[in-house]
Amino acid sequence: MSTSIDQAFVKHFQADVHMAYQRMGSKLRQTVRSKGNIKGSSTTFQRVGAGTAATKSRHGQIPVMNLNHTPVECFLYDYYAGDWVDRLDDIKVKSDERQVIANAGAYALGRKTDELIIKQLDTSTNYAGGAADGLTKAKVLAAFEALGGADVPDDGQRYAVIGWKQWSQLLDIEEFANADYVGADELPWRSTQAKRWLGTLWMPHSGLTLTGSVRSCHWYHKTAIGHASGADVKSDITWHGDRAAWFVANSMSQGAVIVDPAGVVTLRCLES
Repeated sequence: MSTSIDQAFVKHFQADVHMAYQRMGSKLRQTVRSKGNIKGSSTTFQRVGAGTAATKSRHGQIPVMNLNHTPVECFLYDYYAGDWVDRLDDIKVKSDERQVIANAGAYALGRKTDELIIKQLDTSTNYAGGAADGLTKAKVLAAFEALGGADVPDDGQRYAVIGWKQWSQLLDIEEFANADYVGADELPWRSTQAKRWLGTLWMPHSGLTLTGSVRSCHWYHKTAIGHASGADVKSDITWHGDRAAWFVANSMSQGAVIVDPAGVVTLRCLES
């Protein structure tokens, strides 16, 4: 028994990690285009150009839009997060200890997923306003105009991810914070800080890039960023008799790419 793995432990642990990742791991994965079960080291997202409608003569052929399809390659990379679970600790506090380690692994991989997406958002050079002030109403409206000017669809799939400092600044803008402007249906979600404003779901995130004292926040359409997964979170558990412990190795294979730079507007915000 001391040289074998408790199969019930393995199955429960794998289930715990998977559910924890789905529940708490990544905040941004559901806000972008996501493809799963990718075979190979890369996949391709298509950036489709705008079509043009035209008239036709009676009995004539329907005009062809000749949409421009630009393939954008997304490379996948393997990531790991592991830790030890002592057998005696497991006996004493089995459920709690297992869940603690499961959550820690899920959080680590979830942060990596968001890190991949944020890294691609940071490649945007479509700036709204300057970097000498925080998140002001004027800067928000400048970004709003930029998205509209680029014909980014206003179809309920726009997202804005900002830092916690910028979230506090938004709460000082009456049009954002006051239910009379926002409407009762767009108030913050229960148990999380996120709300709709200007047809966009706004959410704070602690992992946005801080360069010096300037935080890079992003407003984007779901189709502008691609995320690919070759393998979702998996757990490999092995028994080490010399340590009287299990080693839990969580892993995943994922990647991200910016598909349409025009669909992303970056707001550089000063943090004092």
